[in-house]
Amino acid sequence: MSVFQIYLQLGFFHIFNLRAYDHLVFLLALCAPYVAADWRRVLALVTSFTVGHSITLALATLGFVDYSPQLIEALIPVTILLTCALNLGQAGPPQPMPPRRALVLALPNLLAALFGLIHGLGFSSYLRGLLGHRSRPMAELLAFNVGVELGQLLIVALILLLGLLVLRGLRAARRDWVLVVSGAAGGIAAVLLLQSLRA
Repeated sequence: MSVFQIYLQLGFFHIFNLRAYDHLVFLLALCAPYVAADWRRVLALVTSFTVGHSITLALATLGFVDYSPQLIEALIPVTILLTCALNLGQAGPPQPMPPRRALVLALPNLLAALFGLIHGLGFSSYLRGLLGHRSRPMAELLAFNVGVELGQLLIVALILLLGLLVLRGLRAARRDWVLVVSGAAGGIAAVLLLQSLRA
């Protein structure tokens, strides 16, 4: 197996992994307000998050950004809590699709990009632990990031599928789905935040 394939798998299983549930819970909260028919909004949202975390993953892994891993570990649950708060504040009937320019600059997308910067530093902590003291690990960085994206896309697809099953199969109200999922994600994030502050 090539180095690229190894780091591709490492990136994929770093995010598609129940032990990395902080990132899983964030994606759950991020996608909770949407259904499969909202795929344009979801695409814009996930792309915004990807741009954010790709920037800091690269900068931190290549040594251009220095940060406290403990601080990032505390900030990741904060991003989940803020996402859940936004969901709870906007829970209600689905809004009409905004124009393309407004869609890109919509508040959820801007926040996803901002929060992506924080999550990218979290990804970098793991990757730098794998790399050791390699000075310019470009191939490993690219492969790891692609693996993270593939895992992220699979998680988002599963979240949308789960939402579809609950909303159509169980005939649950969309607002109830958003409230329950966001409340549960917020509860998990609160526990993570308390754990990080006690560490």
